[in-house]
Amino acid sequence: MKKGVVFAAALGLSLAPLAVQAQPADILNVSYDIARELYAQLNPPFQAQWQKEGGQSVEVRQSHGGSSKQARSILEGLPADVVTFNQVTDVQALANRGLVRADWQQAFPNQASPYYSLPSFLVRKGNPKHIHNWDDLARADVRVVMPNPKTSGNARYTYLAAYAFALEKFGNDQEKAKDFVRKLLGNVPVFDTGGRGATTTFVERETGDVLVTFEAEVNGIRKEFGADKFESIVPPVSVLAEFPVAVVDKVVDKRDSRKVATAYLNYLWSPEAQDILARNYNRVRDAKVAEKYKAQFPEVRLYTVELFGGWSNIQKVHFAEGGILDQVFEKR
Repeated sequence: MKKGVVFAAALGLSLAPLAVQAQPADILNVSYDIARELYAQLNPPFQAQWQKEGGQSVEVRQSHGGSSKQARSILEGLPADVVTFNQVTDVQALANRGLVRADWQQAFPNQASPYYSLPSFLVRKGNPKHIHNWDDLARADVRVVMPNPKTSGNARYTYLAAYAFALEKFGNDQEKAKDFVRKLLGNVPVFDTGGRGATTTFVERETGDVLVTFEAEVNGIRKEFGADKFESIVPPVSVLAEFPVAVVDKVVDKRDSRKVATAYLNYLWSPEAQDILARNYNRVRDAKVAEKYKAQFPEVRLYTVELFGGWSNIQKVHFAEGGILDQVFEKR
């Protein structure tokens, strides 16, 4: 036996490759509120792939909540290896504090968004209030269920989609758009902190006439609770909702988990993961998978956040303290 082997054996050291040794046995994915069931489906095939390719098992732990609330938790110390959020500004908040690399949107394809969706409507069977478009949500006889835009990325997309509709309807008249959104928010009986809470309010507590949430959640609810109880309404115009992902550099460097964390996020672009995403009613990037599932996605005209000058301007004008959202909330 060679000296080096004898010395290692004497110390009780493993002869396994150091790269494998260095990888932790778990990673934490901090995600948005309604993604719990989605990642429960995505994690096992990734774990099987990692075991096969790297010869190591890994546990993917999950944390779910309102996207903005989750970002704040990470800033306060929650040790996320990766984030899978539903709002660019929540990842950017981490980048601004040095937890995520400054050019995080260039780290993965499609500006680090492996799939997308849009705000859509869920109504009760028969659509008794005849809700078809955004202006129906501002009628005095309609009660709207949605989470709070102050805590939920889901709700912020709803706010932006309603605002975009109003700008189009009223010829870019900002005051009329503000008034429209004020009326819509005034029809919300209770603001839950996240999308899943809003779903519970609408489905289980039977509150409200329409739930506004991501298209994927709308269809998931119909599948779980019965298409005989609810109907999906995709408005003619909405806003593109992207789902950005990032490695939390400060955490993975401390835990030596960068390799598995990066592989986990890269997996979301694989044909296998894209198929799982599409089966769960998310609109995906892979052209072949998108073609396979195109029948389940109605055509819709989507504005992007560039209508509002991009996320940085949106944050400053609409969502900062004293911004337009605060103004319309105060006057509801």
